[in-house]
Amino acid sequence: MPAVAAPGSLVPDVGSPQELARAARAASSKRGAGRPPAAPRRRTAMGDLCFEWLTRAVAALVLALLGGIIASLVVAAWPSIQRFGFGFLISSEWNPPKERFGALIPAYGTLVTSLIALIIAVPVSFGIALFLTELSPRWLRRPLGTAIELLAAVPSIVYGMWGLFVFSPLFGGYAEPWLAATLGKLPVIGALFSGPPLGIGLLCAGVILAIMIIPFIAAVMRDVFELTPAMLKESAYGLGSTTWEVIWHVVLPYTRAGVVGGIMLGLGRALGETMAVTFVIGNSNFLHSPSLFESGNSITSALANEFAEASPGIHTAALIELGLILFLITLLVLAASKLMLARMSGREGAQT
Repeated sequence: MPAVAAPGSLVPDVGSPQELARAARAASSKRGAGRPPAAPRRRTAMGDLCFEWLTRAVAALVLALLGGIIASLVVAAWPSIQRFGFGFLISSEWNPPKERFGALIPAYGTLVTSLIALIIAVPVSFGIALFLTELSPRWLRRPLGTAIELLAAVPSIVYGMWGLFVFSPLFGGYAEPWLAATLGKLPVIGALFSGPPLGIGLLCAGVILAIMIIPFIAAVMRDVFELTPAMLKESAYGLGSTTWEVIWHVVLPYTRAGVVGGIMLGLGRALGETMAVTFVIGNSNFLHSPSLFESGNSITSALANEFAEASPGIHTAALIELGLILFLITLLVLAASKLMLARMSGREGAQT
């Protein structure tokens, strides 16, 4: 029975709860009468499933391409692997007429020039990124950052030609004699800076590589430094910290994963660089001393110089095995960087 409001009361006659529920359902049906039916959930689920399998297929395609590259290199290099075995890695002989090949000198040149490039490029890139993010006036940040990014776009052959015709004579005429007169007299590392200043060689190639990878590392460091929350840096400045203390104790711990990634990006570029190294390394398969002034060879320069003229057979297989070694070196560097980043993240989780 409907409820009746008391005389003089302001409460309306709303009826029983059952009547209210029926009225609400009727109003809801009237409001939804003019709407189109909702899209079936099956269609949405089917689209999500197709997208999921598409992304899986793309990921599987990348792994298949990687496996195909490794398999093709192993198959093409198998005659050399079967003939020389492990001795190919420790032999310094490279004699195509006698079909005697070894990867020691090209691998040594690749690792040494890349190490020299990192030793020079990492502190320089760190200084550039520090200046751009903390010390540079605002009007200078954009043009200087653009100039650094433009250096990364210069073709490697331009660096090689500039290194051979401009940098190498100056380096051999001034820098190498000074290094021999100073560092060459030290008891332990003096052997690395002895010998005639030729201008071209392992040290010159390492310096050219450093100039090439500085823009990459500096750009990555600048970007990750800018990701540091301003509140953290302002708090450190408010406690009386200097700029170096803020960078060392706040910015670097917060961004070290990105910094390591940028360094590994530069190292990968240095390991795989071809034309610039070919111009200035000297392309010699003989090393008479550990001096960095001597001419040498790298895996990429050996491939660039000899692959077009290599006769089919063991010579071509040896060159392809050099490419396989370079691929494995790059893979090991990438795996080491991933392991380092994983350990860093693990330490951060343990500290928190």
